[in-house]
Amino acid sequence: MKKQTIVTLDLEGVLVPEIWIAFAQKTGIDELRLTTRDIPDYDELMAGRLSILNKNSLKLSDIQEVISMLTPLEGAKAFLDELRSLTQVVILSDTFLEFAEPLMKQLDWPTIFCHDLEIDGEGRVVNYRLRQPDQKRKAVEAFRGLNYSIIAAGDSYNDTTMLGEADKGFLFRAPDIVKNQFPQFKSAEEYEELMGMIKSELAG
Repeated sequence: MKKQTIVTLDLEGVLVPEIWIAFAQKTGIDELRLTTRDIPDYDELMAGRLSILNKNSLKLSDIQEVISMLTPLEGAKAFLDELRSLTQVVILSDTFLEFAEPLMKQLDWPTIFCHDLEIDGEGRVVNYRLRQPDQKRKAVEAFRGLNYSIIAAGDSYNDTTMLGEADKGFLFRAPDIVKNQFPQFKSAEEYEELMGMIKSELAG
């Protein structure tokens, strides 16, 4: 009997713009442009971001204001709608609940597993709480333990353990440095191409 399948997707860079890059553009702080495409160590990346926010007296509301103006990447909504008509989809993201809600609304509320932020009484971001370390890989491992077959797609260093744990992993619009370091994962640049790769796996 064929296993049921779950497709796990990264969020930023795959379905929606990179939130921190958008915030960097709004604030003019170039250091905030760094993402998991640039720094593989997530704790190092977030420590740097929190330091910059504190130094510049930036609050959660400042970030949420930028997020409220973002829309899904062109073609992302149609891609996700079609994919959800074919199989179960779970978004595995290293973003935060405080960031994700307006974007999930625009995508018709897909399931997302992510982290959360610690906010003080004045609205400043003072810390972040990982739901658990390496949560993308562990979620895939748990789904496989429930006898699902997993197809995964992402674009950054922090997606590669998820792709490796999945039955089949794909890179989507990944930078060359990630594609070169992880040549074992087939890469796609357009939603139609990624959909074709996923459909091929579903049919197999």
